[in-house]
Amino acid sequence: MEVSKNYGHQHPLVLLNEEQLMSNPSGTILADEQSKSPSPPLMIEDENHPHPFTLFWRRVPLICEACGTEGNRVAYTCGTCSVIVHQNCVSLPCIIKSRCGEKVSAPCFGCAEDCGFYVHKIYAEAPSELNHPFHQQHPLVLLQNPPSTYTWYACYFCGQRCEKFVYHCSPCNLGFHIKCAWFTFNIAQNNLKELEHVPLEPPMISTNKDDEQLENVPECFACWEPLANYTYFSPHCGFNLHQKCAELPLRLNHICHRKHPLLLQFNSDGLSCKICQETPGRGFPYVCSSRKFVVHFECLSLHLAPVIKDERHEHPFSLFPRRAPFVCDACGTEGTYSAYICCECNIIVHKKCTSLPSIIKSKWHDHAIFHNYFLPDDFGSSDCIICHDAVSPEHGSCCCSYCSITFHVRCVTEEASSYYILSREEAYKISDESSVTCVLERNDAGQTTYIQHFKHTHNLQLSAYVGGYENNCDGCMLPISNPFYCCSQCQFFIHNACAELPKKKHEWHYKCRQQLQDVSHFTSHVYY
Repeated sequence: MEVSKNYGHQHPLVLLNEEQLMSNPSGTILADEQSKSPSPPLMIEDENHPHPFTLFWRRVPLICEACGTEGNRVAYTCGTCSVIVHQNCVSLPCIIKSRCGEKVSAPCFGCAEDCGFYVHKIYAEAPSELNHPFHQQHPLVLLQNPPSTYTWYACYFCGQRCEKFVYHCSPCNLGFHIKCAWFTFNIAQNNLKELEHVPLEPPMISTNKDDEQLENVPECFACWEPLANYTYFSPHCGFNLHQKCAELPLRLNHICHRKHPLLLQFNSDGLSCKICQETPGRGFPYVCSSRKFVVHFECLSLHLAPVIKDERHEHPFSLFPRRAPFVCDACGTEGTYSAYICCECNIIVHKKCTSLPSIIKSKWHDHAIFHNYFLPDDFGSSDCIICHDAVSPEHGSCCCSYCSITFHVRCVTEEASSYYILSREEAYKISDESSVTCVLERNDAGQTTYIQHFKHTHNLQLSAYVGGYENNCDGCMLPISNPFYCCSQCQFFIHNACAELPKKKHEWHYKCRQQLQDVSHFTSHVYY
């Protein structure tokens, strides 16, 4: 039996085969034994686990986190550790998890003193420093546990929490599960033996990013696009990965950046893509050797369509692959690389702006908001309602012609959850019907002074009296104050602002896109 160095553990480690791994110290296989107790105890405490196990009476299909086999018999749970095990597996030497955080499998090293320490043989032999091709600035240092300064330490590759052995780069604040570090290392070395026998799955659904089917679909760890968009490896291998992302060249020369070669790298500096302007989160984009140029591999001209036709623009857009600074005529922000042009309209736009929605409904405004490449003359220069910075009328922006207000495209579309796309028919269906059904009289200044309101039987008059009323507004139930309308025939008071509320209003806090309707009944205004 091979005895290994201890890898930071206080006891010697012994190399275990599969049979030894499934056995207790006396050699008796515990994983498949059936309980012989007719009345299992409600709680079991075992010296090999720091917390008591509680009986879980319901028979449900489960995979025991001690032995790794399926079952639907009596089980025990540990609420503190969030694990579930067979009754007979409670006495296994701790919950069998390797130091990499995965269910342990042979060959592996186990503690000779049976204290529950396990580590896969492949990871036990991992070097203390890893010079990773995707992170050439510094070596990754192997740590037994994440740095204590972190309350939550997430793997840069898969995004899941790291709790055991990690490869860490302190200067770049970058860390990986040991298995993720080695998996990406093998991708960089074009050594994909782990994936040779993993079945490939065909694309399953639409590649349209706006498709609601994609909301709960897993994403590729390399490009963070929905996994089912392209041919992908079965997730049973433990990684979400497109086939095309596993076969990317480590180094390439490209016309969009002729000065330096582009290297497939982790974007540890958090730089935004020079073509689509978006900041890659995790994964590995192409990065210039000077670290000043970052581009998604999907955004390289090799992957860009020479012509884009979109129903939201009447003419096709043609790719202009040369590096040339420009201001996008769709969103008003700067760009440098791989623009698209429409010669008919004489406009130049970012790739992502070729598909900007024409009409949206935003949480920031009650009316439909229309996208324009150039603002009408009557708008002139105005400020964005969201950020309050100036909106240039010479470049793309969004506006509401009903209210004569404007928005920066980036401000009103920054959060995908803050707007949704409307058709032209839907835009004109958005109700803006006022609660004032008829204006009967105006003063010399054009101010409304006498009205009919849809929730009151008598006409209402704008009051010129300041103070003295102890009544509340029959709309909002707050104390009445100027300006307000009152009824000369009954005790009815309503603020001017409450009287002019629309009959229907969008409430963005609800997922339902239906308008809320005013159901006030002479007491208070309520939308439902």
